[in-house]
Amino acid sequence: MSTSTLTEKPEKPGKPSEPGSGRRLLRGLPWLVVRQHRVALACVLGLTLLTALWIAYERHELVQLLDAKGWPEKDPGRPMDNRGYNYITSIINGLPLILAVFIGAPLIAGDQENGTAQLVTTQSVTRRQWLIAKLGLAYTLALVSGLVVSALFTWWWKPHRSLFLSEWIDGVIFDNTGPVLPAFLLFLTAAGITIGALVRRVLPAMVGAFLFTAVTTLFVWDEVRVRLGSPKMFTYPMDSELPARFNDAYEVDRWVGSADGTLYNWGRCAEATEKATNACIKEHGIVNDVIEYIGYNQMAGMQWLAAGILLAGTVLLTAFTLWWTSRRPL
Repeated sequence: MSTSTLTEKPEKPGKPSEPGSGRRLLRGLPWLVVRQHRVALACVLGLTLLTALWIAYERHELVQLLDAKGWPEKDPGRPMDNRGYNYITSIINGLPLILAVFIGAPLIAGDQENGTAQLVTTQSVTRRQWLIAKLGLAYTLALVSGLVVSALFTWWWKPHRSLFLSEWIDGVIFDNTGPVLPAFLLFLTAAGITIGALVRRVLPAMVGAFLFTAVTTLFVWDEVRVRLGSPKMFTYPMDSELPARFNDAYEVDRWVGSADGTLYNWGRCAEATEKATNACIKEHGIVNDVIEYIGYNQMAGMQWLAAGILLAGTVLLTAFTLWWTSRRPL
């Protein structure tokens, strides 16, 4: 004797299937998971669409303005700094938090707290199938959102990067262009899911995901980002201009140096008077300025390295979540 399940809708004898049911893109458990999280899914996709349209509009406005001013042959004036750019970057910077707190944290914790997980897995669905369906939804949402927004933001920023106030290594640019944003969304979504699986309660899981995301994005990742590059040194005569090719370089540190290559702190001869400063320079034989920098040409490699680190973290968190959840009572 057959029994109905949560993933199968029984049909009455002699009654045909509902119109359109044969054409449904999702069936069974994937359909159930999408339906269960349809509100959060719609909100994130709607926010992604809004951000994409806004970026396209702002880029169109910028191109129109620059064409009117004769850029790039003519200097357009001040670097770009407008409300639209600030609002868009604020939304993009908030995406990791939204996905970690409102998608990742409740994904498994909500089912465990409400007993839905036990109900599903007592039907024709195994625990592993349930986990894969849930994780698949969250990761697909994070990946789609990240790819769309990152591609459009890169399309807006890259040709006009000299007009933006933010440097390429700043989080607002580096983390939101290229492969970094999709990888970041995947990692923080995975972190939220893992926290939820450990805590097993929605509200504490959301608080934990919020704190983890805030610490990671505001403190930890800023330190990691700079260390992804390979700093180089450049020496040039003291009191001369730094060559224009270094305008895009990120300055790690500065020194002054003697003719024999000895380096001193930048303020080594910052004496109270000009005479004392000159005497200090002469005493130490200082003749050069030295800059330690990371060139813009390293950006692509640094971003792929960052994405690799984040994806590796996502894989580890996912593996742990699957292991932990499959061995703990629901």
